[in-house]
Amino acid sequence: MIEAVIFDCDGVLVDSEVLAIRGERGALLDLGLTYSPQEYVEKFVGLHDGAFFEQLRADYIAKHQCDAPADFEETILAGRGRERHLLQPIEGADRALSAARDRFGHLGVASSSRAHFLKSKLERTSLYDLAAPHVYSADLVAQGKPAPDIFLYTAEKMNVDPAKCLVLEDSANGVRAARAAGMTAWGFLGGGHCYDGHGDRLIDAGAVTTIDNFTRFVTALDAMGEATPA
Repeated sequence: MIEAVIFDCDGVLVDSEVLAIRGERGALLDLGLTYSPQEYVEKFVGLHDGAFFEQLRADYIAKHQCDAPADFEETILAGRGRERHLLQPIEGADRALSAARDRFGHLGVASSSRAHFLKSKLERTSLYDLAAPHVYSADLVAQGKPAPDIFLYTAEKMNVDPAKCLVLEDSANGVRAARAAGMTAWGFLGGGHCYDGHGDRLIDAGAVTTIDNFTRFVTALDAMGEATPA
């Protein structure tokens, strides 16, 4: 019995991952670190910035045999923000948020984004009011995804049993976090960063199914409601 839906933000509600990946990879190329788009998605998408930069620093040391420069993080963050003006919501995200609230009453957003970036992205795409008040950043918990902390925190704030939460995630790290929290995870493939085979990776991480777009997501929620006894 599902009583709440928890959405990831980047790559699920807003099409930010494809912009961030392009900008970050460009900045990293200037620093001598090269990743294919698929490799980058598999390795880094879904991580909180703390874990993200820790892994990048390790890669830099392995490649150059020296510590990363003092402005390492600032350089990558500048690359990330290079195309922020192009940010758009994922098509149908507004309908999906409304449908989830209408069908289950409880709705949350649990994101690896830093808190101020998370709110800004949702406000700039006119989604914040639809998602609020339960919009939470991994800044609030001890460990980011793939640890379950942010999902458990969100369920606690909504006063919903984690076992009765459905999570929509676009990253393997996010799916692993949801499963570690004891929640049902669906993989979302509607973001511009999702490559061929990405759905299989999400299934391997523990998603019970994958959803290509929000039209199909709303249809699936309708089917769940019809299957729930009155």
